[in-house]
Amino acid sequence: MITYFEAILMGLIQGLTELFPISSLGHSVIIAWVFKWNTILADESKTESFFLSFLVVLHVATALALLVFYRRVWVRIIKGFFQSLGPKRLTNNPDGKLAWLLLAATVPAGLFGLIFEHFLRTQFAKPLSAIIFLMINGCILLIGDNYQRRHHQKLGEQSLSETTRQVSSKVTFSRSILIGVAQIGALFAGISRSGITMVSGMYSGLNTEDAARFSFLLATPIIFGAGIIKLPDFFSNLDSGVRGPILAGGVAAFIAAYFAVRFLDKYFQNKSLRPFGIYCLGIGVVLLLLGAVRGHF
Repeated sequence: MITYFEAILMGLIQGLTELFPISSLGHSVIIAWVFKWNTILADESKTESFFLSFLVVLHVATALALLVFYRRVWVRIIKGFFQSLGPKRLTNNPDGKLAWLLLAATVPAGLFGLIFEHFLRTQFAKPLSAIIFLMINGCILLIGDNYQRRHHQKLGEQSLSETTRQVSSKVTFSRSILIGVAQIGALFAGISRSGITMVSGMYSGLNTEDAARFSFLLATPIIFGAGIIKLPDFFSNLDSGVRGPILAGGVAAFIAAYFAVRFLDKYFQNKSLRPFGIYCLGIGVVLLLLGAVRGHF
């Protein structure tokens, strides 16, 4: 079972950490362990439990927040996609090309997740594994930040339409597929989907701002699709006593995710991944020491 307090707190954490490059799944495991929410911690790695429905609702809520924030961009992307099916195809159609790039990047992680998500969650959604992968995530972010600094990628405020043109001109379809493959790492609790996608985007020639926006746009179909596929679980074989807290957690996740993407869209116009990398490494060390004190590791 889960209380309203636990559900709302974890909803807020999900909404923030799914978009901040610090891993939502890793933090959900770690928070439950830190606060000794043993029932939730045990349910996170079970084959069937209410927690799976809870995660589904939180992910759908997060995806909806992204969809609302980037609604005008998605209208252009969808329009560009249908235009790309016509005679002009992708000629002078950056929105259409972006649609196909997002599709190409969605397929690898989507297929891999459908097949292996359950196995990876049951094997690695545990405190020690999450802490180790969180520290690995920190190293990935710092490597990406150093790469960006060495190559002096241009930073500066630009419109979403400019981002579309930059992504369409710099990211090839093969690169897009590689970015999609990189997202598979986010199936390990502690590895951030947004973080690993941003770093992959940087290695594809994007600056931090463009890489962040491409990451957030790419997260929308990935998160939303995974949630919709499993949404029927919420309406079946679920104790009605937990539906209220789960929905409350979903509302909290939507609010947190909306303000998170609103903040990060501006933050990455002239800021870097370095603070998040330092955070992941620092909190990982603190948690390892906490585990040693508790005698868990």
